[in-house]
Amino acid sequence: MTTLLALVLTCFFIGNSYVFIRSLQAISGTPLYIKILFGILFWLSAISLFIVLALRHANLPEFLPKTLFKIGSTWMVIILYMSLILFALDVIKYFFAPNIKYIFWYAVATTTIILLYGYINYLNPRINRIDIAIEKPFKGDSMTIVALSDMHLGYGTGKERLKKFVRMIKHEKPDLILIAGDLIDNSLLPLQNEHMEKELKELDAPMGVYMVPGNHEYISGIEESKQFISNCGIKMLCDSVVELPNGIQLILRDDFFNRERMPLEDLISGTDGSKPMIMVDHQPHGITRKNELGIDLQISGHTHNGQIWPGNIVTNMIYEQSNGYRKWSHSHVYVSSGISLWGPPFRIGTNGDMAVFKIHSKK
Repeated sequence: MTTLLALVLTCFFIGNSYVFIRSLQAISGTPLYIKILFGILFWLSAISLFIVLALRHANLPEFLPKTLFKIGSTWMVIILYMSLILFALDVIKYFFAPNIKYIFWYAVATTTIILLYGYINYLNPRINRIDIAIEKPFKGDSMTIVALSDMHLGYGTGKERLKKFVRMIKHEKPDLILIAGDLIDNSLLPLQNEHMEKELKELDAPMGVYMVPGNHEYISGIEESKQFISNCGIKMLCDSVVELPNGIQLILRDDFFNRERMPLEDLISGTDGSKPMIMVDHQPHGITRKNELGIDLQISGHTHNGQIWPGNIVTNMIYEQSNGYRKWSHSHVYVSSGISLWGPPFRIGTNGDMAVFKIHSKK
């Protein structure tokens, strides 16, 4: 993980340096003071996300961390696509079209169009409707489950977006609501300042609202996160088994971030193998093993399906299943791309989603 982070930061620095040099070339005819001002704004944008993450628990005026977060997270995507497009155009100019002009401005225009598309796509998460027939019987023989993950409430996903998500969930009239972690982003402060508990308390289902922690609940402070979520009427459980009134067993697993979480086999030992088992585990690790242990339905998130291309290529290489629904030999597995996202408000090559399961019993 440390190596991956170091690689990402190195690429980010190289990308910023490349775009900065090409930017100075594009404005070479402007006065020196404009170039200096441009350089200050450029590198302030580049480091603003790191500033707000370092100060995420500081009680600053709300507008300041929110502004820095939006600038810094958006800058990451700008640099990614400006670097890729500029490099491609530079290669074309060098090998095939030496007379091509205005390369930098072509890159700016193309990046702007891509970001506009990505923002519109981000505003409209999909609802995936999935019918599942499981082998084991349960009372009532059918139920509706809304499953979601990665809402990332905070400076990026605020109160107005939360209201939309709550309306989406309530519209489905679910029997059960399952949240597969990362409800909170990086800090509880923006949730408390905007009183987001009011909207979260509106989530209600006859069989309850359950969630497991994600890595961001740990980043935000796991004990404080547990208290806040409990006050919202949501049951966040770690390494626990809950039997619902209809006999379905929920296996609610602690996040992979906690390396001292209960071993999977020990957690499964507290279940009845003759009754349906639904496991909620934030990170989709060990899907093959869970399939072998007889889990009927597995729900995860965390990957965001890479969020922006080419990130989805990377997540597909890392995880056995990084997105969407798949039927394994026994288990039905759903890995959500996230109803919202972390950082930049763009979905490019991926889609946000919420799942609505219609669960039936073959018996």
